[in-house]
This record gives sequence, C-alpha cells and structure tokens, in this order.
Amino acid sequence: MSAKLTIEEEDIVEEDELLEAELDEEADNEEASAEEQENNATEVINDVTQIYLNDIGHNALLTQEQERMLARRVVAGDFEARQKMIEHNLRLVVNIAKHYINRGMALLDLIEEGNIGLMHALEKFDPERGFRFSTYATWWIRQSIERAIMNQSRTIRLPVHVIKELNVYLRAQRHLEAQMGREPTVEDVAHLLGKPVDDVRRVLNLNERMASLDAPLDIDPMLSIGESIPDEQRDGPEDIFHSAEVERYVREWLGQLNDKQRMVIERRYGLGGYDVCTLEDLAESLGLTRERVRQIQIEALEGLRRLLRRRGVTKEYLL
Repeated sequence: MSAKLTIEEEDIVEEDELLEAELDEEADNEEASAEEQENNATEVINDVTQIYLNDIGHNALLTQEQERMLARRVVAGDFEARQKMIEHNLRLVVNIAKHYINRGMALLDLIEEGNIGLMHALEKFDPERGFRFSTYATWWIRQSIERAIMNQSRTIRLPVHVIKELNVYLRAQRHLEAQMGREPTVEDVAHLLGKPVDDVRRVLNLNERMASLDAPLDIDPMLSIGESIPDEQRDGPEDIFHSAEVERYVREWLGQLNDKQRMVIERRYGLGGYDVCTLEDLAESLGLTRERVRQIQIEALEGLRRLLRRRGVTKEYLL
C-alpha cells in the first residue's frame, strides 16, 4: 500500500512538473510573441518614417523668385500653387522637427504638428514684404511643435495669457539679477514693473509647479519656451518682423555689427535673402565650433537689445 501511494505520488509530481513546464513554455512564447509584435510595430513606424522622408526628398528647394511667384498665386486663391509651396517646404519642417526629438513625441508626430504650422504660415504670408517664406514659416512651425509638446507633457496647463505674464516677470528677474549681482526678491520685481506684490508672487509661484518656461530651446538658445508661445490676440511674427519701425532698427543694428557677427545673424535668421541655418551648419561653414558661433550670436543680439533700449522700445512691445 505504501509503495503504491509512493508511485502515485511520484506520478502526480511528474504531472505537475510537466504542466508547469508547459505553462512556462506558453508564457515564454507569449512574451516572445509580444516582443516580436513590438519590434514589428517599431519597424513599421521606422519604415513609414523613412518612406515619408524619401518621398519629400524628391522636392527641390525653391529659389526666392519661384517662391515669390508661387506665393502670389496662393494669395490669388490658386490651390495648385498652395500645394506646391507646401510640398517644397516639407523638408524645412523635418529639419526643424529633428531638433525636438526625445522631448516626449515621436518624429512623425512632430512633423505632423510642424506641417500644421507650415500651412498656417502660408495662409498668413505676404510675398510683397520681401522676406523669404522659409524665414517666416520657421516661426510658425516652431510654435506649432512646441505648443504640442507642452500640451502633451505638462500636467499643469496654464492659459497663454498667464504664461506670457509669467515670462515678463522671469525676464525682469534676470534683468535685476544682472544689475544687482544677487537674486531679486518678489518686491524688487514688483517695483521694477509697477505691479502689486501679491500679483507678482502669485504668478511666480506657478513657475515652481511646472517645468520652467524660461528654459532655452534646443534650436535657439536665445529663445525660451514661454517667449515662443504666440499671442492669440495678435497676428503673429509680422507684428515684430514686419513692423516698419522695427525693420529700421534691425537694419541700423546690422550696420553696426562686424563682418563675422553680421554673417552669423543673417544666416541664423534668414536675413538678407539667406536661408535659415542651424548652429551646426554655420559652425562648419565658418570653420568654428558650435559654441563659438553661439557666443557670436549672443554678442550680436545683446547689441540689438541695447539699441532697442536706447530707442525706448519696451520688452512688452517685442513680446
């Protein structure tokens, strides 16, 4: 009897071990299948991205004259011209979108948001102003991508007008810190701006509960996220760059720069008929390091700030 029970017990143990082995094998197969599906999905996404990049790569860049001619047709309501302008500027969107990789959105999503900004820019663009469309569109493309990133990643979302108010206070803090050699108090900021202390404190406290809006953007270290958000009450970049008064200041400022500074600024911001260049492209063409080009850009922009201050142009006006 005892021997019989022992044999039965051994059979039960063996069956349990076989069942456990089968379950482990099924689990391994399911895990491998899930991993394979994930890898396949990644491959599909990569394939789709590559197909898109290959497709738009066939569209040659437009000359300034071609751009102006097509833009005039767009203003007249020519749909075919509109499509051509969009197609031939999709590479610009990709080049800008690449600077925002690893910021919480996939490249294709960044490109899609950038394309929305591109189309909005085309609706607003006036070819008679004399600016390259790529220069004008870059502003809108950045806004569209950055707004999408912030909407996706920020847990506390503030109205645009509050963000812009916060940005003014942050700028005032930087200005005071540079002049005073210490971190300014809330009272210092309120006094400088002529605002109630409680209002300034309330808005600045919001900054501690969210990612800093004053962090520099990868694509432009002189521009912060908060500064880049468009004011819905204004038409957009033409309020700054297309203002005859500011254009006059910019021309005066460019005339005060040395040759190297002027070359950097014109190519970084697409002035003088040049296309917009990245810091990397400029560094390579000038035989300088990326950091040195960035320093030249900062030095030149500081000259513009001094000029605007002498002319009585306020920060709020430029915002």
